[in-house]
Amino acid sequence: MELPLLIGVTGGIGSGKSMVCRLFECLDIPVYYADSRAKWLTNNDPEIREKVVALLGNEAYDREGLYNTRFVASSVFKNEPLLKALNAIIHPVVLRDTKEWAGQRTGAPYVVKEAAIMAKAGQANAVDYVVLVEAPVELRVQRILQRDNRTEQEIRAIIERQVSDESRREIADYIVNNDDASELIPQVLHLHDTFLKARSSRH
Repeated sequence: MELPLLIGVTGGIGSGKSMVCRLFECLDIPVYYADSRAKWLTNNDPEIREKVVALLGNEAYDREGLYNTRFVASSVFKNEPLLKALNAIIHPVVLRDTKEWAGQRTGAPYVVKEAAIMAKAGQANAVDYVVLVEAPVELRVQRILQRDNRTEQEIRAIIERQVSDESRREIADYIVNNDDASELIPQVLHLHDTFLKARSSRH
């Protein structure tokens, strides 16, 4: 059975990538939310748990046995080698999980994977095309202030740590503008048509 096309949707915090994914879901396209799925796997996958504890110690999980996000984040925050080691534990499991998930949805013309961190299509990530959702930084800050219980300083620090839009553009096959001036729905419908055509041209 042939796998459906896998479309990666990425973008910085507050860019609106989840909104774009919800629009795809309105078109009956299945969406794999990699970041929330990674959290679930980190709590429930014994292979990840064993390796994370070996890397960071027992404090990586709390007394209830749940992933101690605050402890882990503070451990890897300014320690690049440790962060890379942690990602090397979690990412391969998420990648395997994505492929299994896509393999169960062969009836769909294409499926979408939403992730904050993404490589170029074909670079060890199984995606066929990458869609970048962009919005101006000031607008992103305002959105997150309204949505999350964070200070402006915290938000700007997160944006600063994330991959820059310039770097993301280098891996993007398509860009969706999610500023207040651009309409989102026509852009997503255009992409939908594009991916349907790409899918049918495979046959």
